[in-house]
Amino acid sequence: MAETLMIYDGTTSETAAGPRTGGVPLVPVGFTWPECGTCEGAMQFLAHLPRDHGVVSVFKCANDPGQCEEWEAFDGGNRAYLFPHDGLVPATVPTEGETRLGAVSAIRTETVDEAAGYDSARQTYATRCGRGRAVLGSLGGEPSWYYEEQRPNCQGCGQAMEFVAHLEEGNDSATAANLGGGLGYVLTCTPCAEAVFLIQS
Repeated sequence: MAETLMIYDGTTSETAAGPRTGGVPLVPVGFTWPECGTCEGAMQFLAHLPRDHGVVSVFKCANDPGQCEEWEAFDGGNRAYLFPHDGLVPATVPTEGETRLGAVSAIRTETVDEAAGYDSARQTYATRCGRGRAVLGSLGGEPSWYYEEQRPNCQGCGQAMEFVAHLEEGNDSATAANLGGGLGYVLTCTPCAEAVFLIQS
């Protein structure tokens, strides 16, 4: 089984069109920055992930870590969006709240052919390259669920959502998101143009 890993590839501009963590999200005109459903503070932007079916933008609350339901898909502590490729502009970043990561990380991809799932691919890369934290997650493939019952269905159509990516915390303290030592999961429903993000630890 092949797994496509996302690998840290240095820094990039805050509005780069390619895959990255951190920076400023590219959004449709009129976009409203998401607020946490618990603390009502502005969320932190985590990742910009261009895919064939659109651009996924991922956010979570970082204002009071561990207190704002970041672990569930629909409880208000995180948010993901599936945007069309065309017409996106840099978002206006709120002036208050923990809204941005400490650095912007470019992402390159590397395929590990002999892996038996994501965890195996990540370990294979770390063994070969000696840089386990350089793995920022994966794109496509099968999700490495710890708790299968947390896999969400689309709230619009009720169908199973398509797995898009795993997200790790980050390459170092400057670039890292606070995922509580867990692993992030990004899923989308293309017909409904919806996306979700949740964390398992």
